[in-house]
Amino acid sequence: MGWVILFIAGLLEIGWAIGLKYTDGFTKLWPTVGTVISLVASFLLLGLALKTLPVGTAYAIWVGIGAVGTALLGILLFGESADVLKLVSLGLICAGIVGLKLAHA
Repeated sequence: MGWVILFIAGLLEIGWAIGLKYTDGFTKLWPTVGTVISLVASFLLLGLALKTLPVGTAYAIWVGIGAVGTALLGILLFGESADVLKLVSLGLICAGIVGLKLAHA
């Protein structure tokens, strides 16, 4: 169950990271509220996942999910560059996430 909780925490990290863009420097109420809720929920779920998972593995996977998801949504939502080096680098992060999961199994 810890892995499922960690995955959801990672998705929520993507939510608050992308939400920051929509808050316009915390000047827009509802995007700010959504971002803060996502942030708190992400941290709470990460904390729950740490009850059964090693901190180094869980944190690295949480950050990796957030980084890859945020970068991909940056490309899709905000027209950020999608050059080959960036995509290969994101693929390497994904490989690292899978490797950490397999190393823990």
